[in-house]
Amino acid sequence: MIPVFHALNTIEAHTIKIHLIGNGIEARVAGDYLQGAIGELPAVGMVRVLVAEADEVRAKKLIQELHNNVDEDDSWIPSGLR
Repeated sequence: MIPVFHALNTIEAHTIKIHLIGNGIEARVAGDYLQGAIGELPAVGMVRVLVAEADEVRAKKLIQELHNNVDEDDSWIPSGLR
């Protein structure tokens, strides 16, 4: 398996993983326990989403589409925070 996404935290990584699985790509998260080992310092870039090498291009496309959709549709954000 190869990394297709470096997450800021485990929540972001698992969100991407669930999105990929929902679109038929087997995915897993690596490094999510490393954040606890670091302590209170941010462990940015240690949490990765992995997929099979054959799924790399499609997975990256799905991740990009997900980010584009979130940026375009901010209706889920409370109006006071936009």
